[in-house]
Amino acid sequence: MPEHDHPAPPAPRPVPAPPPSAPDQPQDIDPRAGIDDAVAALDDLDELPLVEHVERFDAVHTELTVALSSIDKV
Repeated sequence: MPEHDHPAPPAPRPVPAPPPSAPDQPQDIDPRAGIDDAVAALDDLDELPLVEHVERFDAVHTELTVALSSIDKV
């Protein structure tokens, strides 16, 4: 019988791994790149006819929707 009877140390707790990347969304693609391009297309908005504004705003909205859905992996 050992002189010093110490309990065994507790087993290490498992640490969750990061979620796997979606197969259609490689890790090296920056979802903000499309946003920057779409927002840059608004720079000359004051020089365009009013009827063309909707198309530019739709492009920004689409890029924001894509970026947000990629964050949540939806």
